[in-house]
Amino acid sequence: MTRIMGIMITDRLKDATELQKVLTEYGCLIKTRLGLHEVSNNTCSKKGLLVLEVIGKKSEWEKFEFAVKSLDGVELKYMDFDL
Repeated sequence: MTRIMGIMITDRLKDATELQKVLTEYGCLIKTRLGLHEVSNNTCSKKGLLVLEVIGKKSEWEKFEFAVKSLDGVELKYMDFDL
């Protein structure tokens, strides 16, 4: 089974450091990581979206998700696929 996780960060400048610590701790579960945020010549959005493909055991995903959800300023959603 593969899980796709979406993590919305409401204030990247304030909350990204703590999220990065969690991502590093659970890095061996992350097969694919894509980061998106609005950028132009005049602005750099405070909001950001991470899309992750995670592998491994479901019990490890749950620990990872708990750690992410415990952070301020983030929202997590996911989809599961049988591959």
